[in-house]
Amino acid sequence: MIKYLVFFLLIFNFSYAVEFFGEFKQGSYILGKTERNSKVYIDKRKIRVSSDGYFAFGLDRDRKNNVLIKIKNKNKIELIEKKVFKRKYKIQRIDGLPPKQVTPPPEVYERIKKDNVLISKARSINSKLAFFKDKFIYPIDEYIITGVYGSQRVLNGKPRRPHYGIDFHAPEGTPVKSMMDGVVTLVSNDMYFTGGTIIFDHGHGISTLYMHMKDIYVKKGQEVKKGQIVGTLGRTGRATGPHLDIRLNWFEIKLDPATILNSN
Repeated sequence: MIKYLVFFLLIFNFSYAVEFFGEFKQGSYILGKTERNSKVYIDKRKIRVSSDGYFAFGLDRDRKNNVLIKIKNKNKIELIEKKVFKRKYKIQRIDGLPPKQVTPPPEVYERIKKDNVLISKARSINSKLAFFKDKFIYPIDEYIITGVYGSQRVLNGKPRRPHYGIDFHAPEGTPVKSMMDGVVTLVSNDMYFTGGTIIFDHGHGISTLYMHMKDIYVKKGQEVKKGQIVGTLGRTGRATGPHLDIRLNWFEIKLDPATILNSN
């Protein structure tokens, strides 16, 4: 009995190198690095690990419970529990909007539903691409940030869903760059809410979404390079003025783009 107990402790207490890049707080993107050929589970969800040991995941805006991470390599298992820290979010009030920009008319519900299906499908892609592990860049050079992740928008006095991106205000027609190498998984010139829309796959469920584009220079399935001009900033869709709304996703979980743009 003692022999089996010792063997069990050796398996579950053997610790090996695991690194995390990013803060364990609500809305954060987390990059991990472990041994090659490891298996990684986040909250019992098995995720991809690159050939050189990198993996990525994210934390929901309102997550309250700790993150449970399990790493398996051959006969070794490491269990890690990380506390998730809470954030305070801004309240953003916008008044004077046309009623249709606050509550869409019933005749567009089917269109909105189709748009959401296309976006969800692109976000669900779990490719072997490993671009996610490199440093992302800002999509435009000169801008004013007019909207931040997590803020609760109150439109014409009515609370709405939180904002899940960053709004970059700049003149209409400003060139927009790819923030990272990737593959285009969605292109649409006229979605109801997001207008001119592009989604880029960066691998392992990490994707970026560009909204309200005026011009789009890429096609679905096209490979893009970091810094490549992919279109121009516009005011299409449900936009109150010219701006670029950037989103970051880990599959269905909406993350704060600032956590990739402001990382070291």
